[in-house]
Order: sequence, then structure tokens, then C-alpha cells
Amino acid sequence: MVAPSFAVAFEAQNIVAILKRTGFKYVVEVARGAEETNKQLLALLKLHPDRRYITSPCPTIVRLIRNKYPHLTKYLAPIDSPMVATAKLVDKKYSGFKKVFIGPCLMKKFEAKEDYPELNILSITFKDLQDILKIRNIDLNYKKKFFERKQSFDMTAQHTRLYPISGGLAQSSGVVSKFTDPEYDVISGPILANKVLQEYLDKPELKILDILNCDGGCINGPGIVSADSLDRRRQKVINYWQRQI
Repeated sequence: MVAPSFAVAFEAQNIVAILKRTGFKYVVEVARGAEETNKQLLALLKLHPDRRYITSPCPTIVRLIRNKYPHLTKYLAPIDSPMVATAKLVDKKYSGFKKVFIGPCLMKKFEAKEDYPELNILSITFKDLQDILKIRNIDLNYKKKFFERKQSFDMTAQHTRLYPISGGLAQSSGVVSKFTDPEYDVISGPILANKVLQEYLDKPELKILDILNCDGGCINGPGIVSADSLDRRRQKVINYWQRQI
């Protein structure tokens, strides 16, 4: 289960072949689970139009609220994160297989173990994956026919590939067109996150808070190894979002 931020560190046309050569039977996009996350959020907004929600795909933000701002816990949207939603889809389609989430976030390991142990998800980072590829002697730059032959994801989605960019949830779910500027906000980075959470109760007009802990979003997660600037990382994800694979 590959998070869409993989485009920062890996070539989009190679990632499926790389993982299948490593030993994975099926390779799916977590962007597909993000579609379910969006559906769940929109259903909540339709069912409870007067309520306020803080988006909850970021496990670091969830834990920050639980530990530092427990009075805001009731505002966390009770929806599945893209990782969890993808795991549930995988359970239905590929029953009996071990689920491995590969993403940019260290805290996803805690989300998998502590929040959803029943889903039996093994969470690793892109850095972990690169270490595994080194051990397996799989050279990402060595152009064999295995890599040149295009291989598609076994479960895919395109529109939600923007999720790892700050504001990706708000844009892909359509929240930006459903609410006025004062009614939703997009925040990333620990400094701004704490500031907005401290002021949250003072802004009753704020209906949706799309918030991520890492500056710029998940593309800047600690589990990604990249020398690219934040702008370049963002552009790589946008380029991947715009293409078909």
C-alpha cells in the first residue's frame, strides 16, 4: 500500500515493478483509500452540516490533540485515514495477504499498531524501503527490461494523489468549493498547527480545518530521503497527479 508521496523519492513508472521484484504480490495506491476518506468526510458534512471538524489523516496531529489539546478531541472527524481505508479495501479484495503500508511518516507505525491493531498493518517508511532495496541489491537506476516494461497498480486512483501536499484533502474532496474562506482553513507545520489549535475555539465560523504536521505536507515527512526543495517535491507530486499510470 504505497502513499502517493512516493513520487518524491521514486520514479512513478518504476515503483510497481520495483516492489513486485522485491517480492510483493500486489501493489496498490493509498490514493484509492483517500477516495474513501473523502467520501466519509463529505457524508459527515451532509449528515451534520452544523458541526465543525478537524481532519484526522495525520497521526501526528491526532496525537498532538489527544495529548496537548484533549478538549478538541471531539472535533476530530471520525473517518478512516487513507492508510486505514486502503487496508480495509485490501482485506476485501486480497484476503489473506499481509498488508504493508509504505509512506513518508514515522507516526503511521503508531497509528497501525496502537489505533488499528486489528487490521494487522506493517508500516514502513520510504527510507526503510530504500534500505531493503539495498539489501536485496535492487538498483533503481539500472534499466533492465523488467523496469522498462510498464506495470500498473493493482488498485489505483488519480484525483487524490494530491493528498500529501498541504491542502490536498480540501482540494480533492471539493471542500474548497463548498465553503467560504472563513469556513475552512489549510494548515501545515508544527508552529502553525499549534497556533491554530490554540485559537480553534475562538473561531466558531471555521467548519473544516485541513491540518498536517509537516511543513508543506507529507511530502516533507521524516521517512522520505530527498535532497529536493519543498517546491520541487510538490511539483513531482503534481506531475504524478497529472499523469496516468
